[in-house]
Amino acid sequence: MKSDNANPSGQSGQSRQSRTRIKICGLSQAADIDHAVALGVDAIGFVFYPPSPRYVEPARAAELARRVPPYVSLVGLFVNTSADEIARTVNAVPLTTLQFHGDETPEQCATLSAAAGNRPYMRAMRIGPETKDSGDLLQFANAYTAAQGILLDALVDGYGGGGKVFDWSLIPKDIARRAVLSGGLNALNVAEAIRRVAPYAVDVSSGVEVSRGVKDHARMTAFVQAVLAADAE
Repeated sequence: MKSDNANPSGQSGQSRQSRTRIKICGLSQAADIDHAVALGVDAIGFVFYPPSPRYVEPARAAELARRVPPYVSLVGLFVNTSADEIARTVNAVPLTTLQFHGDETPEQCATLSAAAGNRPYMRAMRIGPETKDSGDLLQFANAYTAAQGILLDALVDGYGGGGKVFDWSLIPKDIARRAVLSGGLNALNVAEAIRRVAPYAVDVSSGVEVSRGVKDHARMTAFVQAVLAADAE
């Protein structure tokens, strides 16, 4: 794990934490899990949405989870899933956090979290052309105050993983402090995203793939290095 040393420059900048947390999502192969852990990522994401090319069955996710050491979070991505399905999944997989990436209302998020033993959850906001200004993001975030964080992603077909970037200028600083920035991030643009948004964390999936659902270790390494370099500036 990377240290949390204070910014040696002493400059407040956008008043963000000294490092940006990293989540790599959509992992389904043992070698990819091992490489992510070796890179020092903070969180690993399992996709429990069957239509996704990154879908992993709970039994397989449970096997992969045994490869993950302490203090690396396991995040389960769900899309409009029933409480019973959530309960069965967390019974099999030791998830740290739930990520709701569908159309879940605040009330439904609370019910699903309770079904998972009151595990903390993040709520994804899918940002598309209808998102006109930062007020829309603030309204959404204020509706989900019980969420541990808000994941900001681009609106694409299939609920995420589409490799599309949205307009970062829409993100107000009040949200950035609890935001996980996603949507089309890769090693070439993540440093600029960190400089402009100063999110708490970044989340990558398609940006470290050689094809849909197939992770590439060189791209994973380049992404993590780019985040570390941005934090060191």
